[in-house]
Amino acid sequence: MHFDLADLRLFIHIAEAPSLTQGARRAYLSPAAASARIKALESQFNTRLLYRDSRGTELTSAGQRLLEHARLIMRQVDYLKSEFTDFSDDSAGHIRIFANTTAVTEFLPEILAGFLAKRPGVSVDLKEKLSRDIVRGVVDGSTDMGIIAGPVTAPGLQILHFSTDRLVLAVACAHPLAERTQVTLEETLAYQHIGLNEGTTLFTFLRERVEQVGATLSVRIQLSSFEAICRMVEAGVGIGIIPESAALRHRQTMELSIVELDEPWAVRERSILVRDLEALPGCVRALITTLTK
Repeated sequence: MHFDLADLRLFIHIAEAPSLTQGARRAYLSPAAASARIKALESQFNTRLLYRDSRGTELTSAGQRLLEHARLIMRQVDYLKSEFTDFSDDSAGHIRIFANTTAVTEFLPEILAGFLAKRPGVSVDLKEKLSRDIVRGVVDGSTDMGIIAGPVTAPGLQILHFSTDRLVLAVACAHPLAERTQVTLEETLAYQHIGLNEGTTLFTFLRERVEQVGATLSVRIQLSSFEAICRMVEAGVGIGIIPESAALRHRQTMELSIVELDEPWAVRERSILVRDLEALPGCVRALITTLTK
């Protein structure tokens, strides 16, 4: 079996694009040339990889499997190039990160600012993802590393614990719950909540916890940051479940009360997920060292 890296990269472009034409454009090929290369790949593997029609392309089950392997192969090629750039120095390279809401909005920006300021040759692609998508991205090679909170089920991946946070209830100082030291999730459901936007990791997690107790979360407004949530809470608009680290920081400038959540899932272990730490480029390993030290 013989195929070259250019064919695998072309296949990835087509699989990630709405159509063969757009995938070919990303690979700087004509649609006819791209189609011929894909047919040659299918001949090599002796199976159909794509369904093609007027609406675009769709991967077959064999094509989905090839996409997973192709991504891993191309990532390893990128790692090889990076390792031999400055001979494994961590001063150059590209890092792809899938992370949850708290990581993206709370602590990663500050950490990355200091990390990148010392390494002008390093670039970062940071994307907020749901926990299941973070795990899947590390498994299939879509990302170099994942940052996740809470219990992790990730067979075959290395899990590196680096910090602990907890979810708490933020309320206005005059709120009826402000005098409580602890409160359960069910007790908070009698009040309107202020949450993050739909699709964020934390909002999805909380909604699932509410559904588990057979209730519905009454959301008055959804916002894009913990700071915005705290400002609404301070104004008496509603209550919000947020990370303790964010609540403590914003309490320094706002009139907020913090109430402990009496729930086993409130304590959140933060972990880094990787396929193989030693196989990662120097710049990725350096960032992981920065996070875990």
